[in-house]
Amino acid sequence: MSKTITIPAIFASILIGYLIALAGSQGSAEYAGLSLFAICASVSYLLHWIIFVPSFIGQTEHYFDLTGTISYLTAIALGFYLNPSSDPRDLLIGVLITIWAIRLGTFLFTRVKKDGKDKRFTVMKTQFVWYLMTWTIGGCWVFITMAAGLAAITSNTTVALGWPALVGTLLWIIGFSIEIIADKQKRDFKKDNSKDKEFITTGLWAWSRHPNYFGEIMLWIGVTIIAYPVLVGWQLCTLISPIFVYVLLTRISGVPLLENRAIKKWGSDPEYTSYLERTPVLIMRKPGK
Repeated sequence: MSKTITIPAIFASILIGYLIALAGSQGSAEYAGLSLFAICASVSYLLHWIIFVPSFIGQTEHYFDLTGTISYLTAIALGFYLNPSSDPRDLLIGVLITIWAIRLGTFLFTRVKKDGKDKRFTVMKTQFVWYLMTWTIGGCWVFITMAAGLAAITSNTTVALGWPALVGTLLWIIGFSIEIIADKQKRDFKKDNSKDKEFITTGLWAWSRHPNYFGEIMLWIGVTIIAYPVLVGWQLCTLISPIFVYVLLTRISGVPLLENRAIKKWGSDPEYTSYLERTPVLIMRKPGK
């Protein structure tokens, strides 16, 4: 990848994070005169840059997803530690993000360890600026993904739990369940030596070509709905969290990469073409409808 793209992307990732951190700092608790939201926001960038160094030297991508998980957990833990006056909403959001981060991080780390590599990084990990860009975007991804939830945890505003918490938690449970089931179905499919084709078209994958992404987007919408009642002023900018997840997964790093790779491998296969025609890209729909 050209440096004319990677370097601006690094600065853009930092600038976007800075602006969201600035907006989310309104109404945030403070620690040592600094916005607690901004302090927690810096964690994901710093951890990604620290782990990037040995990862580039060792030419490995094994710790990329694990670093994301550690960043989520550290930012949430720091928010609670430095702001001990937490309320039930904060605890609910913290628990939901923690459960999701541990589950997904463990799954991705185990997968790349078993596979031995992640094909996305084969070339980029050999190029310093490109690889640095990827780790910087990773830090940006972690922060903005949890921005609404983090803003609520660090907020000075307290509102009793109500229907938004109920609706948000229900969406999170549904989305989390979909993501877990979809990941397991695909992993089991890959392990099945008796399968008659290389691509999965059964289970939730008959309802959507990317049900795991659908579930992830849904659960972050749930977290954002739970957080919304305590967000004030510029903190409302953190509502971009699920939108950011949607755009990144469907327009930049997730769906486009996987779809292009699949078409290169199976584009001439009539059965795969039929699968594309009858199955939605993202939003789940009952097969045959």
